[in-house]
Amino acid sequence: MNNNNVKIVEVNAENWYECCVLELSKEQTAFIEPNAISIAQSKFEPTLKPYAIYFEEKIVGFLMFNSVTEELGGYWVYRIMVDKHFQGKGIGKKATELMISEVAKLPNAKKIVVGYHQENKGAHRLYSSLGFIDNGDKFGKEMAVIKYINK
Repeated sequence: MNNNNVKIVEVNAENWYECCVLELSKEQTAFIEPNAISIAQSKFEPTLKPYAIYFEEKIVGFLMFNSVTEELGGYWVYRIMVDKHFQGKGIGKKATELMISEVAKLPNAKKIVVGYHQENKGAHRLYSSLGFIDNGDKFGKEMAVIKYINK
């Protein structure tokens, strides 16, 4: 796969519905809220920034992060998902790299934090491969890992 074919675009009137109909595998549904819930949440919490993940001009995933710092002094990633038909192709990793670049532009961006269920092995592999570090932070049932940004 050519990762240059992956891009992220802010969710808008033209692409929101396609984000809502993306699907996870049955095993993954316990780990993440539906995209429709995330998009609705972003309308009531305007600091949340939802993005569609495109691969070769087709929407194949969704991600969302907060544009203000939160716990642990970092910008939090709220969602990252790739449709079950497009997983295993490196799309999620490339989209996450693009998201990291966007977050790095925010004021005083020193850390990106993401929480995920310990049972979610795919998330663990993804974040580890991108340099997120487990310092033992926990939030409810989720562990929080941190990516330190070097500007």
